[in-house]
Amino acid sequence: MIAPDTPFLPGLELSRILYEEAVRPVLDEACPGLRYAAARVGAGSEVLGFDTARSTDHDWGPCLDLFLPAGEAGRRGPEIVRLLAERLPKQVRGWSTHFRRGDDPRDPVGHLAVTDGPVDHRVVVRELGPWLSDRLGLTEAGAEPSVRDWLVMPQQRLAEVTGGAVFHDGTGELTAVRARLVWYPEQVWRYLLACQWQRIAQEEAFVGRCAEVGDELGSAVTAGRLVRDLMRLCLLLERRYAPYGKWLGSAFGRLAVAERLAPALRGALAATDYPARERHLCDAYETVAALQNAIGPAAPQDPARRPYHGRPFLVLHAERFAHALAETVTDPELRDRPLTGSVDQWADSTDLLSRRGAIRAVNEAVG
Repeated sequence: MIAPDTPFLPGLELSRILYEEAVRPVLDEACPGLRYAAARVGAGSEVLGFDTARSTDHDWGPCLDLFLPAGEAGRRGPEIVRLLAERLPKQVRGWSTHFRRGDDPRDPVGHLAVTDGPVDHRVVVRELGPWLSDRLGLTEAGAEPSVRDWLVMPQQRLAEVTGGAVFHDGTGELTAVRARLVWYPEQVWRYLLACQWQRIAQEEAFVGRCAEVGDELGSAVTAGRLVRDLMRLCLLLERRYAPYGKWLGSAFGRLAVAERLAPALRGALAATDYPARERHLCDAYETVAALQNAIGPAAPQDPARRPYHGRPFLVLHAERFAHALAETVTDPELRDRPLTGSVDQWADSTDLLSRRGAIRAVNEAVG
């Protein structure tokens, strides 16, 4: 429940206060010399900076991830968890540090609650390697991901690992991993840009064709898909991982191009007839095409709208941008690969994206 009398604090700030004022003093006193990293990373709207007062109604609060060296979490973790349960303050800045576990096993969310006994806290003690394996499927924390690793790591998961904040890193390992994963390698980035343009090329003429046969609903739905693809393309161009659907618009709104592009995207979604829909989409195409030309990952292409072959529909012919980018891809694992892209570009099922084995198997099949 939203605490009516407690001022809202962004979750990252609350986690920082929890570490600096409560967890660190306990560890310094009880575990002198302990090497660890303290961070708030992983799942949670606060990790991406999108939490609001609404977020406080479940699975939100003063949380912390403690990463111990290999072998240490199993040996010392239970002791640290027990120690913090006994010594943590009951509240931080008016927010409880105790999480009441949900009664429904099918919906095991946690809710902040008052307690007179030990604190059932959300300070999780773990090792970095197994955590990375669970989140991203990486088998070695210190290894550079392969091209195929990059293609099967969902952007939401990458955003969770590289987002949030690190408050202390006594080993340097977590900081190094986050720096390694902060963005795609140049060749992978160019390949993914080509794939995203190819997605747009495949459907940009359908908006007009649907309308031509009287299918205004189909035309509008296709326009919505294209708007979503353009938003994700802009995130790629500005080197930002795209979060899952709930926060896609919020993440897009933080981009440098958002103010210029958003009116055209909103217009395409709000249009009730094909001519207006086409006009707004073409305005959006031209803006994004000009953005790519300015960034310069490939040879510039004419960003102007044009007829779709002999049909009376105006499009960008986005395949021109896809092909120009594909020509810059020289990595032997990518240059002859179909423009199917990463897992985010050919699947959006939450259940699939959480199954690493299934993702990797399908990726192998399409590659």
